[in-house]
Amino acid sequence: MFVLLWYSWFVRYNRRRAGNVLQWVQAACLGKGRLSDLDWQSSSSRLKATLHLSSRWFEEARLTIKLMPRPLPVRWALSRWHEQQETLTFEADMGYPPGFQLDIVRHRWSGQTGAKKSTRTWAVTRPGPVILTTKEDWPVELTPVVNALATWRDKDFVSVRFNQTSPHFTATVALENLSDQKAAASLLGLFRELAASSSAKQH
Repeated sequence: MFVLLWYSWFVRYNRRRAGNVLQWVQAACLGKGRLSDLDWQSSSSRLKATLHLSSRWFEEARLTIKLMPRPLPVRWALSRWHEQQETLTFEADMGYPPGFQLDIVRHRWSGQTGAKKSTRTWAVTRPGPVILTTKEDWPVELTPVVNALATWRDKDFVSVRFNQTSPHFTATVALENLSDQKAAASLLGLFRELAASSSAKQH
């Protein structure tokens, strides 16, 4: 009985949480977007949906919300142990496919001083973004894309991908950054900016 109550409670919790995110995204479209084809998977820990946008930048847009597997206690405990994030993934084709392939994975490093007290006075500064790339030559068309991402450094992206084949654009963001309609509108604005910058050369 306890397991059944646990399962039903957290199924409703996950569906309510994902439903709120979808409402914020649809409201952020300002009447120019419509959600359809909602498909719950993995005991209501993953939701796939189609987002119809009246935008010249995106076609065949799809959303995937990945939640903690709360209805299944063992899987939930393992997910918390591995510190897995809840995420929203946006993927779509673009009217002007990018002329390059680019995978951006964001990492953050942090450190702290040892337990011993130090008499040294530390000067703490906030550095700009540091970009590590595997390409020796930096294509000119990548500059607008990287500049757009650097401008929006406060968005905690997990990954961003540009691909010459479908889907042309994929972005995964931590779900904790989507707290209301304003945050969703800001995120969709960034997606449009990235799409515009990636295909600017083709206009």
